Amino acid sequence: MTNNSMPLPLRVAFAGTPDFAAHALEAILAAGYNVPLVLTQPDRPSGRGMKLTPSPVKQRALAHGLAIDQPERLRTEAQRVALAASQPDVLVVAAYGLILPPEVLALPKQGCLNIHASLLPRWRGAAPIQRAIEAGDTQTGITIMQMDEGLDTGPLCLRRSLDIAPHDTAGLLHDKLARLGAEMIVEALARLASGNLPATAQPTNGEEVSYAHKITRAEGQLNWQRTAEELERQIRAFDPYPTTFSPIRGTTLKIRAAHRVAAHGEPGTLLNVSASGIVVACGKEALCIKELQRPGSRWMAAAEFLRGFALNAGEHFEL
Repeated sequence: MTNNSMPLPLRVAFAGTPDFAAHALEAILAAGYNVPLVLTQPDRPSGRGMKLTPSPVKQRALAHGLAIDQPERLRTEAQRVALAASQPDVLVVAAYGLILPPEVLALPKQGCLNIHASLLPRWRGAAPIQRAIEAGDTQTGITIMQMDEGLDTGPLCLRRSLDIAPHDTAGLLHDKLARLGAEMIVEALARLASGNLPATAQPTNGEEVSYAHKITRAEGQLNWQRTAEELERQIRAFDPYPTTFSPIRGTTLKIRAAHRVAAHGEPGTLLNVSASGIVVACGKEALCIKELQRPGSRWMAAAEFLRGFALNAGEHFEL
């Protein structure tokens, strides 16, 4: 299970759900820490058959033979009994998906450490990766923070920046940040064990503070009156989830892999349709769309898509 014959001197309970968190759990185990309990969200319906599917964190925990608890909430003593019985020195939290009440925050002897995918206090909240791309940020990063009762407001322990590449999608940036977060939580735990983990209070107001509100499916609709730059960022920010879309001729087409081009026209107008891409006029400049998906089908490059769903220059996407 680990690279060391003897566990390191911290009992590290873990709370997380998606793949981002699973990377951190693997790193903690590889570093030799004793993980007495893993908390993760209950199994959810997934896929075409809507079969109950364990989270990525649960799958990793099962592979390592770890104790697992999946409470719907942590509000009652009964829902917290497994965590209390595990007697953790510290609880590491990464994209768990549940709010931790004060009773949980007080359980671990050395508190709770959160792995957050932004440079706090910028982009507190649920969707920091997507919001950073959507806003046109050139940098983001990972923050390890001590948790308090606020929304990502606790003292900062470690921060490390990462450049956002011009063509990064949320999926690509997620993977980079997951690897960085896994490295940093191991460093933070080592510092915690040796008593030299810093803790600096966050700013409480001003331009440094921003909130990454949860992404909704409805936000994926493209408004062609916006600039091509804004729409290109939106497309990258919502790839792979929830994706961006635009209706045409009564059919809603999903759109990804687009770049700006120096063309002009009435917003939403298809200026050029070819195998190399579909150029659509925006409020400023235009976008060349490289990949599309129609309902019930798969993602296709423009050339293949157009063979099954003909589009013509002069047509209009709905605004």
